[in-house]
Amino acid sequence: MEAPSVAVIGAGGVGTLVAAHLQEAGHDVTLCVRRPVDRLVVETPARTRRLPARSVLDPDAVGVADWVLLATKGHQTRDAAPWLARLAGERSVVVVLQNGVDHRERLAPLVGGAELLPALVYTYAESVEPGHVRHSKGNHLVVPAGRCGARFAALLASSGLQVRQDPDFHTAAWRKLLGNVAANPVTALTGRRGEVLHDVDVLRLCTAVMRECVEVARAEGADLGEQDVAALEEVFRTFPPDAGTSMLWDRLAGRRLEHELINGAVVRAGRRRGIPTPLNEALLTLLRAIDPA
Repeated sequence: MEAPSVAVIGAGGVGTLVAAHLQEAGHDVTLCVRRPVDRLVVETPARTRRLPARSVLDPDAVGVADWVLLATKGHQTRDAAPWLARLAGERSVVVVLQNGVDHRERLAPLVGGAELLPALVYTYAESVEPGHVRHSKGNHLVVPAGRCGARFAALLASSGLQVRQDPDFHTAAWRKLLGNVAANPVTALTGRRGEVLHDVDVLRLCTAVMRECVEVARAEGADLGEQDVAALEEVFRTFPPDAGTSMLWDRLAGRRLEHELINGAVVRAGRRRGIPTPLNEALLTLLRAIDPA
C-alpha cells in the first residue's frame, strides 16, 4: 500500500514540531510555507534534533494530499486558503491544529468536500524562526472520537506524539480555551513569563476571567464547572517561572496576536447568550490595542 502523503501548512512552533515528529516516523512530509525551509530543528532540554525538510512556496506547485495539517495561527487561516484549495480533495482529511472552539465553522467553507478533523495541541513550543522550535514539554493532541480520529492516531502512532480521542470534544475544546483565556493575555500584556501567574492578585484575576469563561461555556453546552477552574488555579500556582505562552512569544517577536480566537471567542459567545463578560472584554480590548496589526 502506498504511504499517505502529508502536507503541513505553516512552520511555526506547532507546524515544525508535528512535521518533525511525522518525518522521524518515516512519513513523507511537505511543508507549505512563505519562505524556504530546508531543515527542521527541534530543541529540547535533552537534545537538539536536525532533520532535512522539503518545503514548497507556491500553492500551484502542490497537488491533493491525503492528510493536510493546518498549523497556522487562527488569524492566518484566510492566508492559507490557496493552499487548502489545492491540497484538500474529496478523500483528504484536513486536521486543524489551532486554538479556538469553532474549528469546523471557520474551516468548512475553505476545504470543499474534504473531511475536517479539529485537534487540540497540548505542548509548549516556542518558534525561534520558521522550521526551528524550542520544545520544553507536552506531546499530546486531542481529537474527536470516531473513525477519522482513529485514523489520525494511527498516522502518529510511532511519531512520539500521543493522540487522545475524546467523545466530548466540544467540552474538551472549551476546557483548552479556559486555560488560554487567562494565562495567554496576562503574560502577553505584562511581558512576563510564568512567574507572573504566581502573584496572588494576578491569580485572583485569572480565576475571575476563567469563571466568566465557564459560565459562557456551560451556556454553549460544554460540561465545565468550578472543578475545572480549581484545577487550572493549581497549574498556575506551579507554572514554571521561566515558561511562556504562545501569545507572549508572539508579542515579544512582534507578531500578530491570536486574541480573537481566545478571549474574543468568550466575548462573542457571551453576547449570543446574553451573558456579560466584562473581564474578558477588557483583556480583548487591551490585546487589540497592542496588536502590531
